[in-house]
Amino acid sequence: MEDSVIDVEDLYVSYDGKNYAVNGISFKVFKGEIFGFLGPNGAGKTTTIRTLTTVLRPTSGKVKIFSLNILKEPLKIKSKIGVILQSSSLELSLNVEQNLYLYGFLWNKKRNEIRDKVEELIEKFGLEEYRKMPASELSLGNRRKLQIARELIHDFEILFVDEPTTGLDPVIRKKVLDYFLDLKKSGKTIFFTTHQLEDAEYLCDRISIINKGKIVLNERKELLKAKYKNRRKVEILFSKENENLLNYLKGFDFVENVKTSMGNNGFYEIITNDPTKFMNIVNSLLKEGNELLWLNIQDVTLEDIYLDIFGEKNGKIN
Repeated sequence: MEDSVIDVEDLYVSYDGKNYAVNGISFKVFKGEIFGFLGPNGAGKTTTIRTLTTVLRPTSGKVKIFSLNILKEPLKIKSKIGVILQSSSLELSLNVEQNLYLYGFLWNKKRNEIRDKVEELIEKFGLEEYRKMPASELSLGNRRKLQIARELIHDFEILFVDEPTTGLDPVIRKKVLDYFLDLKKSGKTIFFTTHQLEDAEYLCDRISIINKGKIVLNERKELLKAKYKNRRKVEILFSKENENLLNYLKGFDFVENVKTSMGNNGFYEIITNDPTKFMNIVNSLLKEGNELLWLNIQDVTLEDIYLDIFGEKNGKIN
């Protein structure tokens, strides 16, 4: 993955000339990787995608896609990319099959190529029983599947996807994610934004996190998780809530994060960098008469790292 296909240098984007939705970010995306671009609502993710796909003009900075300047050669760039956005853009009066064929014709694909691809995608996305149904009558989940399938009709070298699994049931969601992995195996590059952190953990080679228009982290997933290799997440449930336990647990230097559940009194979620010492604390609590109903120890996930970065510590679990 030595060759960068997206080069962003000191990018600023403002809608009003005063405030910056994207505030001086720089990063590279390399050929054949799935690049996870994460962040909370309003962080600048969609603005960044709209800029990279030539929909928005940057206020300042440099952006190149395949060494092509987005301001000077937008048409060449558009011919090399695919885009799956959150907002629906289907032809609601056409049925599933017609939507897919139309998109193939718009990309000047040959009819036999379109036919074969349509059949592949209808099967892949579980749309067989809906193929003659107008898009207007589809459920939101099936509309989402159709929108994703439609974009995969044409050839591209980079696929930009913004929250692709929103509204999908678990089975189809897994199939969509696996399809993205197949695209990667075929040499495609994917720029992937999502709020589903388990999706990013499953797919992405590298993670970049943006907040308030600035990139706060840019790291390969394996190296990022290696930084947290000694940490564990411990879930414990006692038979009753102990008002003093939260502050008690916070008092240990090997406890990095403690949260309690508003909907399940007695439940605590802890991030610790020394599970052995923490279990000694649990044992002492049991000796004091606390009844343990549940105990689960697991590796720290990307979601835990994400929450740690944004400082959601020592509070209530929603």
